[in-house]
Amino acid sequence: MSAADSHRFAYLGPVGTFTEAALNKITCDTDVKIPYANVTAALNAVRTGEVDYALVPIENSVEGVVARTLDELATGDPLTISGEVTLPVTFALMTKPGATEIKRIGTHPHAESQCRSYIAKNYPHAEVVPTNSTSAAAELVSKGELDAAIASSVAAEHFGLEIRDENIGDNNGAVTRFIAAQKPGWIPEPTGDDRTSMAIFIDIDHAGALLEILQVFAKRNVNLTFIQSRPTGRELGHYHFIIDVEGHINDEAVGGSVAELREICDDIRFLGSYPREVR
Repeated sequence: MSAADSHRFAYLGPVGTFTEAALNKITCDTDVKIPYANVTAALNAVRTGEVDYALVPIENSVEGVVARTLDELATGDPLTISGEVTLPVTFALMTKPGATEIKRIGTHPHAESQCRSYIAKNYPHAEVVPTNSTSAAAELVSKGELDAAIASSVAAEHFGLEIRDENIGDNNGAVTRFIAAQKPGWIPEPTGDDRTSMAIFIDIDHAGALLEILQVFAKRNVNLTFIQSRPTGRELGHYHFIIDVEGHINDEAVGGSVAELREICDDIRFLGSYPREVR
């Protein structure tokens, strides 16, 4: 991100989400932080100029990718990634104070998938209601629309809820990676420990195209850190790939690989070169 004194940030809200906690790691008191109901709304706030950046989740070490974020970056109006943030995530079960019956538990699908064993053991007959975020579930509990929520302890404090059980995730080492998206046009300077992201579109009838892509990176010793296929939405069997590699687009090996890939692929969307967060 640029070096201006303050910025406007959109993030996956409402207040009390893990995204807000991640955002707090990279913002200061002069920055403006605005919650949005879902990933698309947060990214659209950048596209329309309402904010300078949007922080949204992109992958979790247990559950995997956040599909909406990948699809927005690859096929929505262009944005680029200017930075990343990682955050360990722990979950708590919360209710209104004094609640005695839990029939409907709300949470984000990624959180539900990371707490399946706990739910199956303790609330096998409860209905799990998907929400746009974990904090949104806590808000619905505070309004009496759900019996319980699986969210962060910060959400419980913000919405005046009682924590019934803590650290309920099936994997205590879960980490979520978030990306800061901005309008295209500015790329952070190389730091020596960078990540470059891109969306690669291949011809549906091009046999061996993925192998060719991998060989381009391999012959220049460019290390891939992430690869995910997603349907383009054009027709059945037509996919694109989201790929992260070590290095910066201004590095000879990475830049040369991308230039060569443009000759063999239908299209490449550059998604950004940015510093990797050291954990």
